[in-house]
Amino acid sequence: MNDNKNNRIYLTGFMGSGKSTVAPILANALGFTFVDMDCEIENLTGKKISEIFSDLSEEYFREVESSVLQEVSHRDRSVISLGGGTIANESNLQIIKSTGVLIYLKTSAEQIYHRLKRKTDRPLVRSKIGVTLNEEQLRNRISVLLSKREQFYNQADVIVITDDQRIGLTVDEIVQNLKNLIR
Repeated sequence: MNDNKNNRIYLTGFMGSGKSTVAPILANALGFTFVDMDCEIENLTGKKISEIFSDLSEEYFREVESSVLQEVSHRDRSVISLGGGTIANESNLQIIKSTGVLIYLKTSAEQIYHRLKRKTDRPLVRSKIGVTLNEEQLRNRISVLLSKREQFYNQADVIVITDDQRIGLTVDEIVQNLKNLIR
């Protein structure tokens, strides 16, 4: 593995898998900088992610996301929390795989549902017209999206199962897996 790849750790997983929670703790443990893709996108556009989806479109969001990924893929010694769908774009996945180590925080559909059912600020939990999904609709959306994205998630260098696991144990497991990959 080349040295540049050792300098970037990407966290992927479905919305609610714990990326934004685990990433800053992992970055601290490694002495790396934490980068949150959603925050980078919000700072660049001046809009919340939910506003970008509702006001401009998911397609626009994905274009900005790819552009931001290009930029952050050059930052050394960084732990980068990706959006849940970032790697579902083949060119994004290639950027990630060629510039860093990809960690998949694997979470079951049921666990994701329990983590998201009370959230109202995420595009996933709303219909195209902005109405909050009911339980059956939300479960269905999670199931459909997770099955579409799983093929991309499973290309990760390291897979860590996060269901019912404390954050500290998840971080410890990632650090253990990275020991042979980072100098």
